[in-house]
Amino acid sequence: MECSSCHTAVQSGQKFCPSCGKEPNPGGGGGTISQASGLSENIAGMLSYITIVPAIIFLVLEPYSKNRFIRFHAFQSIFLTVASVVIQIGFRIVASVLSIFALFLLPVVGLIGLGFFILWIVCVIKAFNHEKFKIPFIGELAEQQAEKG
Repeated sequence: MECSSCHTAVQSGQKFCPSCGKEPNPGGGGGTISQASGLSENIAGMLSYITIVPAIIFLVLEPYSKNRFIRFHAFQSIFLTVASVVIQIGFRIVASVLSIFALFLLPVVGLIGLGFFILWIVCVIKAFNHEKFKIPFIGELAEQQAEKG
């Protein structure tokens, strides 16, 4: 086993890395990324949420595409982005069709956008802390897709 923080060899059964003192491979992310790649699992998972482009890149490039932790966060990022866009467009269409109620619905659209932004921040922080935070429904889909690879 290898420490996901400093990549020092850790014997199985050890709870902490002898070099840096952190837990080896926390969260059961399915392995660590080598030092040659330059990014640890948690950084790659966090970067998956910074627009949709890094998420797609991590799903295509090895060794990231083989890591379940990174694949989970990449898929969850993509699904969250798609859900956000679809819901925002849907509410804007409803607001424009029901123009009488547009003044009441547009603030709702803003609050929904704020909710997605807060959820996005939570996902970034959880990925950085090497945690697998599952968004309801979206997280299950992401987990299914991550396990396929």
